[in-house]
Amino acid sequence: MVNQVTLTFIYLIAIMSLLVFNELIYRRLGLKGEVTRKFAHFTATLSTITFPYLFTDHWYVLIMAIFFFIILFISRNGTQLKSIHDIDRKSVGSYLLPLSIYLTFLISSLLGNKFLYILPILVLAICDPIAATLGMNVKKNNQNIQVFGYNMKKTFLGSGSFFFSCLIICIIALFLHREIFDLKTFWLAFSIALLTTLAELFSWRGNDNLTIPMSVLLMLILFL
Repeated sequence: MVNQVTLTFIYLIAIMSLLVFNELIYRRLGLKGEVTRKFAHFTATLSTITFPYLFTDHWYVLIMAIFFFIILFISRNGTQLKSIHDIDRKSVGSYLLPLSIYLTFLISSLLGNKFLYILPILVLAICDPIAATLGMNVKKNNQNIQVFGYNMKKTFLGSGSFFFSCLIICIIALFLHREIFDLKTFWLAFSIALLTTLAELFSWRGNDNLTIPMSVLLMLILFL
């Protein structure tokens, strides 16, 4: 069986390779930073979905989180990783992502429930990029959401796509986890989708990378 140190090294190399590939397609194809940033978010986050089955100690996940946080922080003002940092808005989302993955893993590990990691990471990996992609690229009949006259800088299509994609993921995941489709499966999935959509809607400078998985975790701990 592959030991934990080797697995950590393999993941470090794999995600570094992903960042290099992401940078190459950004430079060669001339893609927008928002596109390559969301691609990296989706692939890197989704690649960690197996962590509960591979790592028995949270310290290894912490090492990886610190490593990538340092890389992202150091490169923020340089010419490296423009595929991540070349956006027209201020955001701490890329720095919060490693922290979010580690905290979700730590809590699920302490509570001894792998599902507490899997579902929050699935929602973060899939729903957030879907919402951002549709919200930013579909302009026709896609108005910004306003709350008490304040422009939230989020669109109805973006938030709507987040809600429905999250609802579908949660229903499927809860059904597979509980092995039963009943009223609890539906209302818990609906509640998670609603809370995380609100967390994404009211997010500030990318802090939804933390608030989204924490919202899913909270609902699962309270009601699962």
